Amino acid sequence: MLKEFKKFIMTGNVIDLAVAVILAGAISLVVKGFTTDIMMPIVGHFAGGLDFADMKFVLDEAVVGADGEVVKPENAVMYGKWINAIINLIIVGFVLFLIVKAYNKTKKPKEEAPAEPKGPTQEELLAEIRDELKKQNK
Repeated sequence: MLKEFKKFIMTGNVIDLAVAVILAGAISLVVKGFTTDIMMPIVGHFAGGLDFADMKFVLDEAVVGADGEVVKPENAVMYGKWINAIINLIIVGFVLFLIVKAYNKTKKPKEEAPAEPKGPTQEELLAEIRDELKKQNK
């Protein structure tokens, strides 16, 4: 059983999958950093200085005691983080599109099989049969 497991783990597909998962995690961190630290400040600048991550709809205000300590935390819908996640998804999708497009260009196009030589048409065959029959009848 251990040998079978070792054979299974060492097959190319499992190793390729492991590499893909690790690379996907690394790419995700890069894209998230790009979105959060580069794209969102630019989008926020053109949106009037908004920071989407801080956008929220407050359901219940925080309750603060006399000593300044928070008695009850704020309850809010953080829709700005959701907007960031959507922009992140669009960027990841675009990056994957570019990767797949570049990969498809590196593939060698399949060589087309040479076309089979055309045979005679039905009319040509009938004409040959006719001519042979004429030769035999003479």
